[in-house]
Amino acid sequence: MLVKALMAWCEAERLSSLHLLFTADEDIVACTEAGLMLRHTVQFHWKNVAPTKFKDFDDFLASLNQEKRKKIRQERRKVAEAGVIFRWSRGADISVEDWDFFYRCYERTYLEHGNAPYLNRDFFARMATTMPENWLLFVAEREGVPIACSLIALSAEPSAENAEKTAYGRYWGALERVDCLHFEACYYQPLQWCIGHGFDSFEGGAQGEHKMARALLPVKTTSAHWLAHPSFADAVERFLEREGQGIANYMEDLERRNPFKPAA
Repeated sequence: MLVKALMAWCEAERLSSLHLLFTADEDIVACTEAGLMLRHTVQFHWKNVAPTKFKDFDDFLASLNQEKRKKIRQERRKVAEAGVIFRWSRGADISVEDWDFFYRCYERTYLEHGNAPYLNRDFFARMATTMPENWLLFVAEREGVPIACSLIALSAEPSAENAEKTAYGRYWGALERVDCLHFEACYYQPLQWCIGHGFDSFEGGAQGEHKMARALLPVKTTSAHWLAHPSFADAVERFLEREGQGIANYMEDLERRNPFKPAA
């Protein structure tokens, strides 16, 4: 009923389209019954769930096949040998100076790719004030000087209905180039933190098959779409049929490259 009411409102307001992203399973059923088009994409997520929850990072590494385990250790060693150490802060413990440093890194990342950052410093100041416990910041330092950081979003405290605690990889940036620093800041430090603080999953976002080598596995996500123009909607629907088959083939290919040891 809600989806149909939303579509009726869009038509009444003469809007061109409606898009629902990251739908849950029950949303998909409602959207399909209401006639919305579904689109499937792939993200990469890490899970730490019972009954085989990891005790620490070494325990996690032991679950991987030898090639992936060796690669991760080599990458972490390169960062350590470059003299880089990490510290983390959460919520109100993230200082104004650290937020300022994060924004320098965040802004530089966008500018290096020829784009202006789409969030300003005031946005993050408001997040620090209104939603502090939903943010986790890792800062990389060399000889006491910060050179890079990654900002992680954290889910709200779980309810009785949803006991899962999730961390979301969001933003990163660096003022210096260090081999493998990106992997350490964006994957290994957050995964180590999640294991140590009882978080069940880490979502690394879309794109990047390199994430599979860091034990983030492919997950199909679904969005739902309504387009007001009939011919345009028909063309998009035909495209989604072809793309959907391609996504299914892609998922099959990725699943054959699972980095974990085969189950005993």
